[in-house]
Amino acid sequence: MAITEFQKNLPMRITLSRVFAVPVIVAMMWPNVLPWNIAAAVLFILASITDYYDGYYARKYDAVSNFGKFMDPIADKILVTSVLAMLLSQGKIDAWMVIIILARDNFISGIRSVAAADQIIIAAKPAGKWKTAMQMIAIPIVIIGQLDAYIPYLDKIGYGVLWISVILSITSGIEYYLGYLKSRKA
Repeated sequence: MAITEFQKNLPMRITLSRVFAVPVIVAMMWPNVLPWNIAAAVLFILASITDYYDGYYARKYDAVSNFGKFMDPIADKILVTSVLAMLLSQGKIDAWMVIIILARDNFISGIRSVAAADQIIIAAKPAGKWKTAMQMIAIPIVIIGQLDAYIPYLDKIGYGVLWISVILSITSGIEYYLGYLKSRKA
């Protein structure tokens, strides 16, 4: 079966959809009222799910590219950091959370760049995957905020899960660094 131009470009379009969703999500969060927060949380969840599908279709249609490998984590970072910045400005999360998450992401990007220059591939670590999963669960909950009449302590649950992702950020950062050091010795 011949792969069409549409199929070849689909993974990159899906990746870029995450980036294009960011201003819409941030705009929905701006009024910080429940209906808009729910809409922003739903759009964040949908954008997060695209992270699976861009890779799936890239492999399915043999459309894996270096640009796609580069853009996929960048799109994730744009989505997560933009929303974290809004949550910080709304006072829903702590500055330390954002600092640690951003520092870890920049640290890992640096390690990956150095590893690539050394022609070393560092496989994704379980703590990093769990960190991402915890963020994708926690962030929409924190966006929604208080729903005490319906789900008591929802905002506190989201906040706690986000702190778990922060701890996993530190853990995975250490794992990546140790993995790089181990790969250099091999």
